[in-house]
Amino acid sequence: MKVRISHCSTSLENFYLCLTEKVSGFINRGPQTGDLIYLVVKVGKKSLCGARFILDEPTDHKPWADAEAYVNALTIKSIEYCTPFDISILSQEGGKYWAIKYVQGAKPINDDAAVRLLEQEFTKNKVDNLFQFDVEPTIVETEEDEEETTIEDEKELKKLEKEIPDVKVNIMGTFQTVQFSNETDKIKGLETLVNENFYFLFPQFPETKTLLIPENRLFKTKGFKVDGNNVQGIRTIPDGILIEFDKKLKNPFRINLIEYECYGERKQKEIDKSSYLNSIIIPQLMRFASAFSIITDEQTRVKTVESWVDKIIAYINSDESQSTKFIEWIKEIYPDIKERSIEREIEKLLIESFKANLRVLLIIDELSTEQKSTIKNVVSSFKLASGDTNVQFAGYVIRLVQKINIINNESEYALTIQ
Repeated sequence: MKVRISHCSTSLENFYLCLTEKVSGFINRGPQTGDLIYLVVKVGKKSLCGARFILDEPTDHKPWADAEAYVNALTIKSIEYCTPFDISILSQEGGKYWAIKYVQGAKPINDDAAVRLLEQEFTKNKVDNLFQFDVEPTIVETEEDEEETTIEDEKELKKLEKEIPDVKVNIMGTFQTVQFSNETDKIKGLETLVNENFYFLFPQFPETKTLLIPENRLFKTKGFKVDGNNVQGIRTIPDGILIEFDKKLKNPFRINLIEYECYGERKQKEIDKSSYLNSIIIPQLMRFASAFSIITDEQTRVKTVESWVDKIIAYINSDESQSTKFIEWIKEIYPDIKERSIEREIEKLLIESFKANLRVLLIIDELSTEQKSTIKNVVSSFKLASGDTNVQFAGYVIRLVQKINIINNESEYALTIQ
């Protein structure tokens, strides 16, 4: 277990969301399951610690308004609270540059004396409930908050860089961004490479808690007929299904409809990309959402759900390891369930998930923050059959890079050139 400080800057909203949603986010992948985190927020000119917890499992749940900033998110457990105390007490052990030593980048605190000081201060101020700040945090402008840097300060900082490598970014290598050939190419296809490396790319979807069905022709939504003819543009087929399990949720299964899209080598002009996004990608994602939304007539919607659940269960039963995994999930929820009732319970929970806990998952080689926000607003406008939830959306940009040089195998970061 490593001890770290997670600083929410001046955002009390993020501070409270972390604790109420039981999730912590970081701008790097250093923090890991099992680490002890002291949660801090800046109020006025003081950095105050009001809680601590243990990091649990990786997740893609990021409830903060600036969610894009957090590349690493984990659920939290064993939450404890305290009357807020100023963590500048760490200057007793770290000197003037204690923040660089102990706080910057949520680095692990390797100074045993500093760890003991945090433990003692937290224990002394420990309370049963979360402290509620009665004032909004004061945002201190950088120009007013910075102290004048002297020649002695610069010398000390250079000395710290040598003593504490974490104060600078160490590069493992240099890479060049290259284009995927297309979506399905067997060698350089986006879908092909992501499916082969899915669990390495997405640690927030641990294999023990998810089922990936990468069958791009297995699932087809039901269309409907008018005067005996199929209505065009209604039926649609996702590229795969991802089922997530979380027993703590009201609906322990979440269904993800995966859509792979790739501009690749053929669509390089911005006008072509924009046209493809607006005329092909967004309408496709809307069809996914609408197929399970109340805007689609109930009979058609129910037929689609029944068909898909049957195929999911058949897929589960075709693989002993997946079948065992689902059985264990059900037993986590219902420890006393009888064996003969397990498959019926799986079917019931899957049907409920299509009604209340469904998400469209776009995996693409290029997508701006503005485009992602637009798509999210469009997809989330579709209400699910449960009546109180809407279709969710998440977008992930995957890029293919080629090695130029490897500099240091032990470092975390790389530079890419596009």
